[in-house]
Amino acid sequence: MSEGDKKHGYESGRLNLPFVGLCTFGKYPYVEDWDAIDADVAILGAPFDFGTQWRAGARFGPRAIREASTLFSFGHAGAYDHEDDITYLDADKVKIVDIGDADIIHTDTVGSHNNIEFGVRKILEAGAVPVVLGGDHSVNIPCINAFSDEEPFHLVQIDAHLDFVDERHGVRYGHGNPMRRAAEKDYVTGLSQIGIRNVSSTAKDGYEAARAMGADILSVRQFRKLGVDAVLERIPAGVRYYVTIDIDGFDPSIAAGTGTPSHGGFLYYEILELLDGLTKRGSIIGMDLVEVAPEYDHSGSTSILAAQVLMNTIGRMLHHGR
Repeated sequence: MSEGDKKHGYESGRLNLPFVGLCTFGKYPYVEDWDAIDADVAILGAPFDFGTQWRAGARFGPRAIREASTLFSFGHAGAYDHEDDITYLDADKVKIVDIGDADIIHTDTVGSHNNIEFGVRKILEAGAVPVVLGGDHSVNIPCINAFSDEEPFHLVQIDAHLDFVDERHGVRYGHGNPMRRAAEKDYVTGLSQIGIRNVSSTAKDGYEAARAMGADILSVRQFRKLGVDAVLERIPAGVRYYVTIDIDGFDPSIAAGTGTPSHGGFLYYEILELLDGLTKRGSIIGMDLVEVAPEYDHSGSTSILAAQVLMNTIGRMLHHGR
């Protein structure tokens, strides 16, 4: 350590406060060359929102989540959780990188989705876990497509909406379709759809189809009546999980910045405890968090919530073993 470092109180390199530097996710290293990904977890942005049916704006979600995540850039020592008595995200033990965004082609859903799928495939080829920042929930479709050469997995969805529409006015790849498209894959062994409530974008026949195709559907009220441990027992144990989180699964009192807010949603610790349980029950092999629309997030709390959920899940996933 130089005398200058000692003078300025640096213990190991720059202090690098949250408001300093570039806004990669968690201030982790940026990797531009997708053929040179060397990491346990790789972050990919998917700034696509052409699939929305009401308020757009989630194309700016990845940028907002990255900026919010700098609040949780823990520096050199990781993040100590006194409740668990565990230090998560220890830089000496885990390697996380941000590979930037998939290229989005305006008005071209198929081309944009193909580019997102390509990014996820490059992460998987590198042996890393993909964590995708949406974008609207249609970006889950190319994410799931990218796992076609991987081992089967169970899909866990946290959301206010079922997203199980097959086709509406010829649309098959919007943000009301992703869980239907996932259920059609032979490598998706089942779905746990958690938080579904109120007036939904999916009609009754969609619920019937979801259950017939292997879905277990729980509302927030049903989740709370059962409790986290009982809900975890309904999810297959010892398997691989892909987790997709729509930010509107949370109550709009803490997550107003989304295109389709739905009252009666989850609070932070309910979902943290569920995700923590999943990391101990099986292996999370991929995840996405979608529908953060910062235009409606005037306090920035929705983006901070998204970043905090992702940071905590990644930390637990890497600590408990993927």
